[in-house]
Amino acid sequence: MRATFDSKDELACGRPLVDPASMAERQAAPAQSRHSISIVVPCYDEAPVIGSTVERLAALADALQADFDCELIFVDDGSVDGTRRLLRQFATRDPRIRLLCLARNFGHQLAVTAGIDAATGDAIVLIDADLQDPPELVHQMVAKWREGFDVVYGTRMRRAGETSFKRVTAYAFYRLLNWMSDVHIPADTGDFRLISRRVAEAVRAMPERHRFLRGMVSWTGFRQAAIPYERAARPAGASKYGLWKMLSLAADAMLSFSTKPLQIATALGLLSATVATAGILYALAMRLFTNVWVEGWTTLMIAVLFLGGMQLICLGIVGQYVGRMYMESKRRPLYLVEERFGFTEGCGGQGAGCVPVRR
Repeated sequence: MRATFDSKDELACGRPLVDPASMAERQAAPAQSRHSISIVVPCYDEAPVIGSTVERLAALADALQADFDCELIFVDDGSVDGTRRLLRQFATRDPRIRLLCLARNFGHQLAVTAGIDAATGDAIVLIDADLQDPPELVHQMVAKWREGFDVVYGTRMRRAGETSFKRVTAYAFYRLLNWMSDVHIPADTGDFRLISRRVAEAVRAMPERHRFLRGMVSWTGFRQAAIPYERAARPAGASKYGLWKMLSLAADAMLSFSTKPLQIATALGLLSATVATAGILYALAMRLFTNVWVEGWTTLMIAVLFLGGMQLICLGIVGQYVGRMYMESKRRPLYLVEERFGFTEGCGGQGAGCVPVRR
């Protein structure tokens, strides 16, 4: 808080508290600009935990305020449990809080994208509202950023509160993804990270619809650093990432960063053709050189089912790529903004992927 002094206080000792010559020199010197940090928080039905989230993030902003200007950007992704109403109340009390309300549930990755588009900071921190990722770790991220790193991401050493199935599948997913992808994507990471302004602008320049942000950030290159941490269990509420959403995100990741599925489809086609050729040669040899012919029904059914299965798998892989090309060709906005609260004129969700519907 800026201190104010009465003129009587200044002259109490017979001289002003600030030397006029020194004041004139300071006014003549150019003011040193402060860096700013934007903290982007996607929210979807987080009413049970949003109060604690705002409290801890406000405390984080208070701690950073000595060196940085901070803004807290909450992106409501079509919540139906009162999250938006609560965020409006918090935004009226804290001028650092901005609220960006999407017109419907567009999904976590697009909600984060909307927050990046709206952010004005020199650095942008991405963190979920469920408090599984500790806001206090942002201090270490900022320190790394000040050292010159453009991306600082958290690496999960332990994942409390998650089932063995989810831990095993997450472990396998990242290893499989890095085997398939030409871009190295750090294992055991999420979207919890700090990115510099130039990385944010690079991500904004990517208009793709099926987004896997942690892969897109890795693709940009630049200097990146990892900070290990233990992921906490959810203090309240339930995870919004069910099995189907996890599979969908995994498909987006693999198909967006690799053409190896097409290569696998080609390999399966060659394998099935090789097996079919061997079967044909075997059947001809038995027919021409022995008196024992190949029994028709069993052999025919095995061949038809095997070849048919391989063809459908390969066709499905090709169809996934074609479907994504079709969606990209529509050139629809990535998301629609229904309401903005706390933003200054001209700011807040005005990226290339956004069409604001109502202010």
